[in-house]
Amino acid sequence: MPFPRASQALTRFTVLDLTRVRSGPTCVRQLADWGANVIKVDALTEDAGGEQPGGPRHGSDFQNLHRNKRAMTLNLKDPKGLEVFRRLVEKADVVVENFRPDVKARLGIDYDSLREINPRLVYGSISGFGQDGPYHKRPGFDQIAQGMGGLMSITGAPGEGPMRVGIPVADLTAGLFCAIGILTALLERDVSGEGQWVQTSLLQAQIFMLDFQAARWLMEKEVARQAGNNHPTSIPTGV
Repeated sequence: MPFPRASQALTRFTVLDLTRVRSGPTCVRQLADWGANVIKVDALTEDAGGEQPGGPRHGSDFQNLHRNKRAMTLNLKDPKGLEVFRRLVEKADVVVENFRPDVKARLGIDYDSLREINPRLVYGSISGFGQDGPYHKRPGFDQIAQGMGGLMSITGAPGEGPMRVGIPVADLTAGLFCAIGILTALLERDVSGEGQWVQTSLLQAQIFMLDFQAARWLMEKEVARQAGNNHPTSIPTGV
């Protein structure tokens, strides 16, 4: 059985999890499921309105997203809390965050700051719209990415108007892409001895997921439209 071995493949790596809501936790959950030593760094609950972002701690969604992780609470706005985090970074292999890009710089936990502490650190970032560009400071949500990325325009029955997918597909794919990038960066670190900054966003991930429709446009100048349960090029989909 290959899965039990795979589930222990990352036991030698320590991951500091600064993520919240869904895309970031999805990334780190994958690393934890593969055996990484994950320390989830929670914000103070008073900063989160009495509970962590992502719903009640003992709720099904939170427990699902944060399984196989240990947790601690740090106030990164306090110099003492920040110093504790920086000591953790000294021995960590990976940090993952999905703050808005300006937030981590303001807290002093951005890649350039932490790289000075640990040059071997692999730093994974997920944002709504990228780390730079005109929208980079905007918060990102799954349904916004589904709309801007084009997915809603091809989902649903013809003539019914844009429809979101029934799962948070932009969050999930961005998290998985970040996990893949982190694994690749760890492999590269074995060669170079240095870490690097891995970046993705909800919008980037969503656009990637429409590669079939993009190829139809680039090669055939065909604009994809809603097709319900039918498939635009093959059968027996829709039967």
